Amino acid sequence: MEYVCDAPNDETWFRLVTEAEAVAESEEMRHAVEKHYRRERERAGESFRPLSSVYIEQDIGKEAHIQRSMPLFLTLRDMNGMGLATAMLPPGGKSGGACIIVGPGNADPYIDHGPAIQALGNHFGLSLDRAHCYPYRR
Repeated sequence: MEYVCDAPNDETWFRLVTEAEAVAESEEMRHAVEKHYRRERERAGESFRPLSSVYIEQDIGKEAHIQRSMPLFLTLRDMNGMGLATAMLPPGGKSGGACIIVGPGNADPYIDHGPAIQALGNHFGLSLDRAHCYPYRR
């Protein structure tokens, strides 16, 4: 995981950078982030075009391309490392793409972690309002 930013109440946002981290997040949070992570990583990999036609050099730059091209997968953790919320933001945290933010078992994270979600939005310059980012609202 990579540190992203601090949030109120001794909470911290981290980026999930490996499939193993996404699997662990899915298990801890009881939702399907790993499925989305795999799908987006595969999609980003398929869009890579090698700069060299030499076989041994064709994967140079591929991982960097994937990291730039796929959405950001983030986890909100408390000071003990417990997962509180999971977010998927557009690539690079830039506006223009969809966002999803869920709590454990796909519960509404805005109830308990609204200020932390706002801190994440402020960090990236995004409006992460519940109406657009929580897919299971009633």
